[in-house]
Amino acid sequence: MTPDRAALDRALERGEQEGGSIEFKERLTREVHLADGRLESLVAQLRHRVLSGDGKATYVVGATDDGGLAGIAPETFSESMDVLSLLAEEAGAHIEDVQTWGVGDEGRVGIATIREGAMLDTDDEHIVVGTAGHVDHGKSTLVGSLVTGRPDDGDGDRRSFLDVQPHEVERGLSADLSYGVYGFDEDGPIRTDNPHRKQDRAQVVGAADRLVSFVDTVGHEPWLRTTIRGLVGQKLDYGLLTIAADDGPTKTTREHLGILLATELPTVVAITKADIVSEDRVREVERSVERLLRDADRSPLSIERHGVEAAIEEISETVVPIVTTSAVTMDGLSVLDELFERLPKTADGTGEFSMYIDRTYKVTGVGAVVSGTIRSGTVAAGDELQIGPMTDGSFRDVEVRSIEMHYHRVDEVDAGRIVGIALKGIDESAIKRGMVLLPRTADPTPVREFDAEVMVLNHPTRINDGYEPVVHVETVSEAAAFYPSDRQLLPGDTGQARVRFKFRPYVIEEGQRFVFREGRSKGVGTITDVSEG
Repeated sequence: MTPDRAALDRALERGEQEGGSIEFKERLTREVHLADGRLESLVAQLRHRVLSGDGKATYVVGATDDGGLAGIAPETFSESMDVLSLLAEEAGAHIEDVQTWGVGDEGRVGIATIREGAMLDTDDEHIVVGTAGHVDHGKSTLVGSLVTGRPDDGDGDRRSFLDVQPHEVERGLSADLSYGVYGFDEDGPIRTDNPHRKQDRAQVVGAADRLVSFVDTVGHEPWLRTTIRGLVGQKLDYGLLTIAADDGPTKTTREHLGILLATELPTVVAITKADIVSEDRVREVERSVERLLRDADRSPLSIERHGVEAAIEEISETVVPIVTTSAVTMDGLSVLDELFERLPKTADGTGEFSMYIDRTYKVTGVGAVVSGTIRSGTVAAGDELQIGPMTDGSFRDVEVRSIEMHYHRVDEVDAGRIVGIALKGIDESAIKRGMVLLPRTADPTPVREFDAEVMVLNHPTRINDGYEPVVHVETVSEAAAFYPSDRQLLPGDTGQARVRFKFRPYVIEEGQRFVFREGRSKGVGTITDVSEG
């Protein structure tokens, strides 16, 4: 038997026992099991199972009372999970994890792990940090040492904790965007033993008064588009740019810094790998970084010279703190801990709910799951929303089935959080990156074109009418044609242009920042008018 099947077979072998923590249910339906009288009985039964398991119960859904695998249709399984979630909530518990297996041609059986205690309270502060830096400049290694609290071995073993694991997406609802999370309480940092284990991450989320999520980006020059997606497509509070002491600022470093600064993201520069070079070399690289920042009209602030307090007070779109670090010796990491513990939340999440879709998944037994960063407002399980625009500009009504954050089920979540949201009423195949989730009461106006103020950062010649780069705004990544007001734009120019998406409409707003790129050409812009015509 496979490791996945082993958990199911163990539950079936143990079976239902009086005073045990395992319960078999062939199916659970709203019409039958939430009716008066039946609801109270099932809640009492669930509470008994949780208490019998010292705070943990196992429900096998799709199995008969004698342990036979009946298997149920995917739609029935989804409804059963909805009902079980409501029963758990009534019993002061929550569903922590769901695993499913196929039975016969289209049947489904699953195990739901139920834990004592309410779902995660998300009132705590939570900052989201976008990381950038040239390949091999120690970005992932640095974050790996931060979230685990353990030094690197000099060969990047901390980095391995942060590699994407496909099975985490395939087997779970969470569809987590961040690649690292740690937190703080009154006693200091709360870290994970192994960020791969969803239980470890969930424990951090549950215990911390403040959370710090890191959104990874790609350092290779050919994958700058992915970096742009990571920095522009998420609702970030701060940027963390790594520059290796042995290499110094590179062309890719300058491009990443340009994107961070163009999106007006308060940024910290970490000089990494200080353990493998001389102190003189560290100082040389620090001076190079300071010159780079001044050339970009930013004021560098050395934390070593001015202190953490000054960095916290002065960090802004114009002041960039610099810290020297080593993931091997752990030098400088306590400084980053203090920064991330004390830096204020920057994102303004007021207004009604909105979330741009970054990724979509089809999760067995759950259905369509979308993930992204909540841009504004609050969303809760059961909320009625709309998603779109479709190719024709229309929107589809959907309902929030459930929400997860860092593998932890939540009942409500607010702006700035990275979440996976399971939706009723739409197939995953109909959802595209760049769509937006909004309340049904909203009246969005999708557009194919807009006016913008653009600045050309790099271009071999001049930009003329019809120039077609890829535009990145929020999570939208779409080819678009540019029509400069003065018929052309030269490298270093700032001017007005009409921009038209090539394939489909999107919901965008005045004031949103964007990045555009085509080949080695790139630039930034701000949307100034979204009226058509």
